[in-house]
Amino acid sequence: METLFISAGLIALAEIGDKTQLLAFILAARFKKPFPIIVGILCATLVNHSFAAALGMWVSSVVSLEVLGWMLGVSFIGMAIWIMIPDKIEEEKILIKNYLGVFGITFITFFLAEIGDKTQIATITMSAHYATPLLVIIGTTIGMLLADVPAVFVGNKFASKIPMKLMHAIAAVIFLILGVTILIGVGY
Repeated sequence: METLFISAGLIALAEIGDKTQLLAFILAARFKKPFPIIVGILCATLVNHSFAAALGMWVSSVVSLEVLGWMLGVSFIGMAIWIMIPDKIEEEKILIKNYLGVFGITFITFFLAEIGDKTQIATITMSAHYATPLLVIIGTTIGMLLADVPAVFVGNKFASKIPMKLMHAIAAVIFLILGVTILIGVGY
């Protein structure tokens, strides 16, 4: 049980202000449908963190922490650039939404956003450290929900008052700062 509580607590704290928490906020503001967004977050986290826990069982002997740090730093900088690229055609968003639905969009974006994220790296590390990956998966998923579900309801409530361009710019700056900070830390 200690593993479950530690995993949940660490991930909930790590998720505060994280890109996926911001993503939950943005999805709720855009689609105004909290239930499919929350279910999408839950499913994406379970799948992603299951892969991470499995990877954690052998990654420590294959990849150094320095290499993982470089990968994380570069991915944050890449995400900062990607966020600032404007959407081309509004109709594309509508077609994607109609084709995948709010759940599908949430599942895919959360799954992809978690790849290389600090919470995924933490899941890999905790799974490698503790011999109980199932408890780690349950704990990390609870932690994600503790941080992201409130963001969904805040985003849904204040959707009409949120300037999306400003949110994207703030997110890009945060990603850039995180990426540069991580790369500086790995360099020393």
